[in-house]
Amino acid sequence: MNHWLIKSEPETFSIDDLARAPRRTTSWDGVRNFQARNYLRAMAAGDRCLFYHSNAAPSAVVGIVEVVGTARPDTTALDPRSPGHDPRATAADPVWSTVDVRLVEIFPRVLPLDELRGVAALAGMELLRKGSRLSVMPVSAAHFRAVVALSRRKA
Repeated sequence: MNHWLIKSEPETFSIDDLARAPRRTTSWDGVRNFQARNYLRAMAAGDRCLFYHSNAAPSAVVGIVEVVGTARPDTTALDPRSPGHDPRATAADPVWSTVDVRLVEIFPRVLPLDELRGVAALAGMELLRKGSRLSVMPVSAAHFRAVVALSRRKA
């Protein structure tokens, strides 16, 4: 099993929105960065992802989701009415990919970015690197375990 971090702006789609979704599952679509897309394509059923609220007050890790299938074409790229539309995408070459994720857990407390930056066990985590802007990124097993353990501690 691999571990990942996926970002969403909570005013667009929050972990609470996922909790209300049918079967607590959604397609993780709309990713329009080639490196992040390649990470989606590397995901496998059973992989776990940290769910991160970006551009929030505060930006924070808020829970865990599980990948429930392999990557497939992101058809929102083909839809001119979709905010994820990409005129380069065609049915023959959809360009972008999506995976389905299912809610596993909403953390008992959010883990703000500023708090994570102060945790020695998270040194080297991609999310904490200056200038890191990817919406999908790998997370080491050790970093994943450290974040989960931190979520269970009182602030």
